[in-house]
Amino acid sequence: MAKVLVETSARHVHVSKEDLEILFGPGATLTEKKRLSQPTEFVSEERVTVIGPKKELANVSILGPCRKATQIELSATDARGIGVKIEVRESGDISGTPGCILRGPHGEIVMKEGVIVAKRHVHMTPDFAKANGLSNKQTISLKIEGTGRSAILSDVICRVDPSFTEAAHIDTDESNAVLAFNGLFGEIIKQL
Repeated sequence: MAKVLVETSARHVHVSKEDLEILFGPGATLTEKKRLSQPTEFVSEERVTVIGPKKELANVSILGPCRKATQIELSATDARGIGVKIEVRESGDISGTPGCILRGPHGEIVMKEGVIVAKRHVHMTPDFAKANGLSNKQTISLKIEGTGRSAILSDVICRVDPSFTEAAHIDTDESNAVLAFNGLFGEIIKQL
């Protein structure tokens, strides 16, 4: 079966244009700091503080471009640490999830929902998916070896789109568990 690059997706925030202006002021835009492996996404210069019932996480990156809805992606460790219930969801599926407070240099937002632990996923092009007998939203496993802490991560979602580049995204808890490093590849295993 095919192999894909495994990347660690650290805690981050996606913001709507409206929320960006509340946090950073009228007319605010995201300033690109670094491109990400997915061609349309970037890490911005802008940072926010994520505030939960127990504590806060300062200097959290905002990924661009702006989205329709604001969402916060944390590891399970982060969520527990700030006192927020863990909800494992696909990116964008925030209905009924816990909320928090987001603070920027210009203002803050009390979010009723939007905090998730992102479900493991693999980005891929339609050509890659077709060549490997995979489809959008299909659940697979990802076998990781060669780190001294080999593992098979199950419940990984295929995300297929022409704008994607092949890469698996796991959060920092999962990355630490398998001792992931830059340039690590994982093998896709189809689930029966």
